[in-house]
Parts: sequence; structure tokens; C-alpha cells
Amino acid sequence: MNTLLVIEPGAFTTVQDLGRFGYRHLGVPPSGALDEFACRTANLLVGNAPGHAVLEMTLAGVVLAVLAPVDVALTGADMPVRVNRQPVDNWCSIRLAPGDLLRIEPARSGCRGYLAVTGGIDVPPVMGSRSTNTMAAMGGLEGRPLKKGDLLACGAGSLLERPRKVPPAMRPRYTQPVVLRAIPGPQDDFFTEGLQRLFTRPFTVSARADRMGCRLEGPQIPLRRAMPESIISEPILPGGIQIPADGQPIILLNEQTAGGYAKIATVISADLPAVAQAAAGDTVVFRQTDPRIARDLRRENELRLARLREMFSKKGRGKGSV
Repeated sequence: MNTLLVIEPGAFTTVQDLGRFGYRHLGVPPSGALDEFACRTANLLVGNAPGHAVLEMTLAGVVLAVLAPVDVALTGADMPVRVNRQPVDNWCSIRLAPGDLLRIEPARSGCRGYLAVTGGIDVPPVMGSRSTNTMAAMGGLEGRPLKKGDLLACGAGSLLERPRKVPPAMRPRYTQPVVLRAIPGPQDDFFTEGLQRLFTRPFTVSARADRMGCRLEGPQIPLRRAMPESIISEPILPGGIQIPADGQPIILLNEQTAGGYAKIATVISADLPAVAQAAAGDTVVFRQTDPRIARDLRRENELRLARLREMFSKKGRGKGSV
């Protein structure tokens, strides 16, 4: 059933889930929500499984006309929300009825907002995922960002019995500077004073940052003398800090599979949501950490999601379906 009509599509709004895995050897990147915590939390708020498809909005939100009853929730960037011109809260479920107009305004802080709907955004899966890869015109809605006039269908799901809300203390805050913890390597031996510069000097998010990588501008990170400008191309994962020939770091994200530049360090997985929420002009500073702390922080994030699941499960769901 078509549930939402796109009145205004926003600057760059795509359908994303948790990603497309198992195809890197074919050159197919995972894609998926850049801020996994916000995506999973939005789905929890409307009673979905964590991997249901959502809308990922970049900087500017959308305007949607509601065609059928649905619960929605917005997480991630601080984007003001209005229903029929009345302000409503983020990080909570909202019941919408046919004829309602949902307006999500540009971000006041952060970069990407995540809108979950009852049953998830229902588009045909490609290689096991509904995520959009616009570079390959794959997945999502015809492999592209939303445009005016698109109709969005929702999957089967039940409306909530009671509204859900994430307590303020459990919501991330997008403050300046963006502090990213990183572990040196895997090619940190290619650098000498470059490591010291990375962990002591501030950088600025470039306007050229995108879903492939968060490009930074700042002090040049030089290679050790006699080191080659590139390495043999190898598989890459989100979080690697690649140093190209111009010495300006790029934090790799979800739309690449291999790369041939040395990676001086790797942002820990717990801080990748902060990378996703860093907008052009934001200041980024790196802090060195170690694998033990990275594992502990990853577990903390999983425990936070588990606490939310437990909290919401006690409140139940309704019997009505969409």
C-alpha cells in the first residue's frame, strides 16, 4: 500500500537499511545507513526489526503527505519536525493519519537524519538489501535519491499500542569539535611525523565529503621519505583514514570496496556515527586509542540498544496493521 507521497525530496534523500554484504569480491560495496545507531534506533521506535529500510536525509529534510495510517520516528541530526505545522519531537514515535503533512526541516546540528516508518520502506531488495547506491544506480527507489511525486510504500507491520521515546540522556549530541578515536594502522609505518600531526592538529570537513568518504582539510600528512605514494590496492572498510597524494585525510565510508592509498589509522566503529553526522565546515580532532577500548565502546553501544529494546518491549504493540 502506498503510504507516503513525496512533496519535497530534500537535498539528498535515499532509502537505506543496514547494508548489502557478501559482494565485495564483485566490487559491490555495502552501502547502507552511515549512522547505524540512528538507523537502528529509528526502527526500534516504530516497532521494526533493526534492518528495515528507512529514509536517510542529508542536511535538508523532506515534506511528505500521508496517505494511510502509519507510525514514524526521526533520529540522527537535529532536524525540526512539524506535523500540519505543529512542532513535534525527534527520537520518539509519531502517529500519522491520512491527510497529515509531515515536514522535516534542515539540520540545526549533525548532518544526516533517519526516518523510520511502520513496516519499513518497501522497495525491491537487490542482493539482499534495499539500500541505495546512487553511483551504481542500484537498490532503493530506482537506484536514485527521492524526487518530487514519488510514492513510498510501507511493508507489513502493526501500529504501536503506545508511543515510544528515547530518554534524552540516551540520545547522542552533535557538538564541536567532532572528536574521533582512532587506532594507528594498518600502514602507520608509512608515516613518521604524520602520526603526530594527525593526533594533535585539528582538521575541517570538506564540502567534497560524501557517502564514499569524509574528506578533511588541514595540515598535510607527509609520507616517510622514500615511501611510495600508493600501495597495492587492498580491501577497505569504513573508518580507515586514507592519505592520498595531496596529504589530506579521507575517512572511508560505505561506498568503496578497495583502495590503493596508505591508511595511517582507523576510526573505531563506535565513532563512525559521529563521522556520518559531521557536516562541511565542522572541526574534527583525532584521539589515539587502542583495540581494547574500541571493543568496550562497541559493547556499550550494543548494550544501549539492548536497553532500548527491553524498555520498548514492556510497552507492547497494537493489533492494527498497515
